[in-house]
Amino acid sequence: MGLEGHFFGYAPIGPQANPPRLRALLDRLHRPRPVGAHREKNVNLVRIWDLPTRLFHAALILAFVGLIATAQIGGSAMVWHFRCGYAVLALLLFRVVWGWVGGYWSRFAPFVSSPAAALAYARTPFEQRPPSAGHNPMGAWSVLAILLAMGLQVTAGLFSDDEIATAGPLVPYASGQWVSLATRYHTSIGKLAVFALLALHVGTVLYYRNKRKIDLITPMVSGDKLLPAGTRPSKDSAGTRVLALVVLGLIAVGVGVLLG
Repeated sequence: MGLEGHFFGYAPIGPQANPPRLRALLDRLHRPRPVGAHREKNVNLVRIWDLPTRLFHAALILAFVGLIATAQIGGSAMVWHFRCGYAVLALLLFRVVWGWVGGYWSRFAPFVSSPAAALAYARTPFEQRPPSAGHNPMGAWSVLAILLAMGLQVTAGLFSDDEIATAGPLVPYASGQWVSLATRYHTSIGKLAVFALLALHVGTVLYYRNKRKIDLITPMVSGDKLLPAGTRPSKDSAGTRVLALVVLGLIAVGVGVLLG
């Protein structure tokens, strides 16, 4: 058990530590109530979410809050509204790249299933659903929908013009009809779509935590999840973190050069 385990209270302390009691504590933390027949006796903490994915999640939340706040304030705050929008765009582009080269469970291939599989999962009684290491089939499509909706919203913002004092950096390169369409989408449909999907996402997480007693928040913070032994972990080494920093840096520079 590494430093992360000690920091988050997962590692036993001292020679008198009681492994059964420790396992019970971990069980209550990550899965307070067993789900059907899928409860495993031989379980371990497995690194599911690598650090770049967790930091992406936190940074995206902060940037989105900044977008909402600056849009409500208006005026001179719109300068920061655009900066927050550029940050969201860079983060979304990073997540797309990281979905191909990141930790195993952060990649799209392991968790994105077909629509038919997601529908079949939704129709399966909760007690019969197999445990998911990363996102379950429905959760995966929810995440993709959020990323797509945010991407469309940010893109529309680049072409938006309020015809008063604020215009996106790409307005001069688009036709008036396209600018009008992008502005309407950005200020109405796109905004509502993002809010609706985020509300559904947060509501589902809280439902799982409060009603089904399955904690999805702690693993996204710590990176570790209590899972059956043999579950493949995500690589989360210094090398992968440096790679993430390089990828994000290159994307940020590109966004800054093209839109700044």
